Amino acid sequence: MKNIYSTLLIILVSISAFAQKSEVREGNKLFAQAAYIDAADAYENVNEKSQEVLQNLGDSYFYTNQMENAVEVYELLFLRHSGAIEPQYQFRYAHALMSQGNYVKADELMNELTGENWDHKEFASTLDTIVPHKFKYDQILNNASSSDFGIGFYGDRVAFASTRNQERPIYPWNKLPALDLYSAKMDKDGKMEDIVLFPSVINTDEHESSATFSKDGKVIFFDRTNENRVKNENDVRVAHISLYRAEMVDGNWTNVTKLPFSSETYSVEHPSLSADGKKLYFSSDMPGGSGSFDIYVVDINEDGTYGTPKNLGPGVNTPHREQFPFISDENILYFTSDGHQGFGNLDIFRSEGDFSTSENLGGSINSGHDDFAYVIKENEETGFFASNRRGTDNLYRFTREENEIIEAPTVTDETSGQDLIPIDGSKIYFDFDKATIKPKSEVVLDSVVTYMNDYPNIKVKVESHADARGSDSYNMALSKRRAAATVDYLVKKGIDRARLTSEGFGESRPVNDCTKPNMCTEAQYAKNRRSAFVVSNRKNSSDKSSESLDKDKMKEVMDENEEN
Repeated sequence: MKNIYSTLLIILVSISAFAQKSEVREGNKLFAQAAYIDAADAYENVNEKSQEVLQNLGDSYFYTNQMENAVEVYELLFLRHSGAIEPQYQFRYAHALMSQGNYVKADELMNELTGENWDHKEFASTLDTIVPHKFKYDQILNNASSSDFGIGFYGDRVAFASTRNQERPIYPWNKLPALDLYSAKMDKDGKMEDIVLFPSVINTDEHESSATFSKDGKVIFFDRTNENRVKNENDVRVAHISLYRAEMVDGNWTNVTKLPFSSETYSVEHPSLSADGKKLYFSSDMPGGSGSFDIYVVDINEDGTYGTPKNLGPGVNTPHREQFPFISDENILYFTSDGHQGFGNLDIFRSEGDFSTSENLGGSINSGHDDFAYVIKENEETGFFASNRRGTDNLYRFTREENEIIEAPTVTDETSGQDLIPIDGSKIYFDFDKATIKPKSEVVLDSVVTYMNDYPNIKVKVESHADARGSDSYNMALSKRRAAATVDYLVKKGIDRARLTSEGFGESRPVNDCTKPNMCTEAQYAKNRRSAFVVSNRKNSSDKSSESLDKDKMKEVMDENEEN
């Protein structure tokens, strides 16, 4: 009898083990197909979850915006397998935590991951003092769909993408119908009326979204998922996304053509047409980018052909996702990113000019969830965006108003004409052939720290110099060491290094006529061994506030420092 029980136990254990392996295989198959809801169900049935199962289960919840579940699984993953986990899981774990408001733990993870200073409390507080606008928003009244996003201007109507067409195939990622494009009227209360499906020449059984139109409404660009599935690096067949153009002829959309830089092996998506119709902005994971999706721009030539897509560069793009570009009538670029520091997941940013820098729009519009597909009429201070902060993708209408920003005072340097920090002694001085901060300079530097804490929107450039004794190359290196020492002192006192830049100028910018060795006194040479503190992001450098300063006191302290 004992042998019979032992045999039955072995059989039961074998059956259970086989069932567990079967659930893992099924979960892996569904996960590879991006059927994340079904994959999560399969993985949850696995009793002894391996590292791979926990990784895939956490990602399945993350990709379907089940962030509370994602946090729970990622926490278990890091508890059991810390030190053996690839960085992308730490990145997603941090963003899942941010969606739940746990910024303390998220900051720890991002600091470790990036080597940068992620401090959400300070970041959010600083943004409040520098963002140009504050936002008020309401969800658009529309209860006919589980997912709406990508709203755009279409004459006196709007166009948007939606999963409300129940006749479309079900998308395994989220178990919702494929996306179609619609147009609608928007009433004064924020309710969409007269909702009309775009015709079948535009909408298919594939996903269509992100419509953008020419000024006259006769040309549309939009994206569509490719019918052909191609194998990726994991030998799984996936469908990428392409851009299309169509034109209105005799009241009908026709001549639908795929843009020539679309591909079967990568995605191009989320088009936005410039006001003059000469440039098209879009997002792509094409080869040669920064990683994941980047923002690109392509010229539209007079003959209707296209130039070569140009990556907008590191001021906009990161190794992570940059998507949903919108170029406004004032040529300000708005886009979404989870790579720049933000409130969690996709945030909305702006960039302009040469796109060398980007700014987060702030906590009055961004949340810990995905906030994206922002469009605006700049002259009306109104627009739309999408967010999944309430569980699914929903459309929001916003108005914005100017953020009252207290301008930081500056003083004009008599020699260079630059805006300097208006402290008692706007420069510090160094001993001959030294880059060491002197004790008397610490008083000035501590005043710089106080100023930068009082005005957290200010960025400072430390410019350092040497006297004329020594070779040009040596003095250049010496001035750079002095600049670095100055910055290091400020950082040790708590100033974020991201707010500081530095440059050494050697002996090229003397404040007097001491341009050669052996022609001046030591006191005269000493005036050129200095670091100055230039306010580098002042909006209007001609707006001087030196009248509010005690000039006599400043001169007295500056003279004292120069003597040292």
